[in-house]
Parts: sequence; C-alpha cells; structure tokens
Amino acid sequence: MSKNPYKILVVDDEPDLQPLMLQRMRRSIRAGKYVFVFAGNGVEALERLREQEDIDMVVSDINMPQMDGLTLLDQIAQLDPNIRSVIISAYGDMKNIRTAMNRGAFDFITKPVDFDDLRITIDRTLEHMARWREALASRDKLVSLQNELDIARKMQRAILPTEFPNKPGHRIFGDMEPARNVGGDFFDVIPLGRGRVGLAIADVSDKGVPAALFMMSSRTLLKGAAIGSTAPADALREVNNMLCEKNDSMMFVTLLYGIYDPESGEFTYANAGHNSPVVLHSDKSCSMLPLTGGVAIGVMPDLEYEQKTITLAPGDTLTLYTDGVTEAMNEDKEELGEERLFDMLKGASSGEPEVITRAIFDGIKAFVGDAPQSDDITCLAIHRPEN
Repeated sequence: MSKNPYKILVVDDEPDLQPLMLQRMRRSIRAGKYVFVFAGNGVEALERLREQEDIDMVVSDINMPQMDGLTLLDQIAQLDPNIRSVIISAYGDMKNIRTAMNRGAFDFITKPVDFDDLRITIDRTLEHMARWREALASRDKLVSLQNELDIARKMQRAILPTEFPNKPGHRIFGDMEPARNVGGDFFDVIPLGRGRVGLAIADVSDKGVPAALFMMSSRTLLKGAAIGSTAPADALREVNNMLCEKNDSMMFVTLLYGIYDPESGEFTYANAGHNSPVVLHSDKSCSMLPLTGGVAIGVMPDLEYEQKTITLAPGDTLTLYTDGVTEAMNEDKEELGEERLFDMLKGASSGEPEVITRAIFDGIKAFVGDAPQSDDITCLAIHRPEN
C-alpha cells in the first residue's frame, strides 16, 4: 500500500453518511491511511474529481438527484479510467449491479452498509489499484514473459480475502499459493443474510494476465449473483449467462459455490465442473461431497445447474480446493492424488481451518520436493465447532 494516505471520494445524498463515515473510519484516518472527500451527487462528484486530481477511489450510491451513480461511472471512465469505483446498491438489485459492473465498477456493497465489509472492500480495491499502477509503470519495461506473470500474480492475489468471518457457528480460513506460471485460481467468502455465508472456489482455464483478468471478472459477477440469489444453482446459472455474453477469448472457469447455514450446519452447493470438496469428520474419517454434474462456467449460455445439501456435524471440517492440490507432481511425475490428500487431512493436529490449510500446503511441499510448481494451489476450509 502507498506511504501517503489514499484519497477516497464518497458520493451519497444522505447527510448522515459523512459524519458516520468519519466516525467509523476514524482509526484509519488518524493512522494516515485514508483521507475522505464527500459529494452529495454525481455533479458535485465530478467537480471534486476535477478540482482534486489525486483522488484514488470513488465510493458512490446509485440513486441520487441531478446525476445518479450509474451516469457518474460513465463520466469517471472518461475523466480518469484508472480510478477505481465501488458502488452502494440496494440488496438484491442485480439489474443495477450488472449495469454498474458493465460500466467499470470494481466492486459493490449493499445497504444497509456494513462498515467492516466496506473497510475490507476499500482495502481490496486500493490494493488492486496499486497493482494496476505498478503494471502501468512497468508496461514499457516488459521484456519477458516472467514480468507479465509477476504482474498477473500480484493482481490475482490482491482480490483474495485476507480476513475471515469467524462466528460462533463456524470458523473459516483460505489461502492461495500461485505458481510461477500464473493461472486463475480464486476463492471468496461472501457474508449473506441471517448469518449464512457463501463459499466459492474456482479455477480459470489458461494462464497469464488474460486468465487473471477473467478470474477477476468471474469473481465480481459471482459476488453479485450470490447477493441476489438464495440458491447456489441459480447463482451459477446467472454467472454463466453473464460471462457467455462477452467471452471472445473463449475461456472458462470451473467453480463450486455453496451456502453454509451455521444454525443447521447445512451446506447447499452447486458445482460447475470443479473438484469435489472433502469433509474431515470428527472421527478422522474423510468423505467426498457428491458431484452435481454441472458444466464449467463460460462454455455455453442457458445451462442448468443442480444443487445438493449436506449437513456438517459438530467437529466436521469441509475443505474446498483446486486441482493444483491433487495434481501436484513430484520429480517422478507422480501426482499427489486424493488418497494422499485424505492422509494429510487425517494427520492434521486439529480440524481448525487454518491448521487444515497449512497441513495441505506443507504436505504438498514435502511430496513435491524440488519439482517445480506447475499450477496454483488453493484451499478454503470451514469448520463447524463442537460447541
């Protein structure tokens, strides 16, 4: 992140938002991390942007007088396409969310604003912006494929969650270790209503910067679909149709998305061609989640996806992973495989998600030895405590 404070323009016609924002973000402001500028509508926002050329990011409501947030997004793109924008939308307003994403919004949050979620979204957006600026600064110096891959890796890493919503009914942890040849793995944790949480893990075809950009688009569309739908199968269908609208590169992404309910322990999921997750039970046995037979996202429009529901018992840990785990290869060209993965899970000192994730990464490192890493390695685990 920058040594100087990032300047963030907040655009909203609610008069109470400015003092509330300053109060809730006071620690970051005092620490010199953020500086906030405010505007009451899109017209005032453009005036601020023209007056203050050092504004890094815009957080804007959609519905405002004189000029709404969607029109403002178009104007920002013309004024400075490198400014990152986050929109504030009504819960489930998929039409406006889709329009905003098409007009260049990097991310969105829903009303009522959760300031913890806003802070995480701001940090993630600013981190991505920093990586983008680095890419622009290095653009004329790219003399090898490795430089491109390094930029792609940083862009990819910038949008992954770094803080996890550990609640009384669940604990979550995830991590990703990119390969030298960058692919497009990602995972996400999406807070939903009534204490539920959405979990997603995906792997984009192809490698390099195009895969990283396709991954970021897929992740944003999934978040929007997840907020607007209570059924994972419907969310996958929505993401698939949106990606197929503009997929000239003919890339695709395997994706598993599920919703966990901490009250019942139920995990309802739909799978678009991704690896089946593993449940480590409290008795140290392992079982695979049943497949749902879905086709990878982006292959063709109007696909239907099925969903299934399992129940995590107290003490169970569900682990989602990409094929970089089971297809990790040692110097003898032998793949890790599912049985060795089960052994790693059973050998973990506890079912805590961070312990499980570290056990997998350490186990892969020991198995692979000096063989080069050929694919991203990504894991996301959720644990249902026994009490």
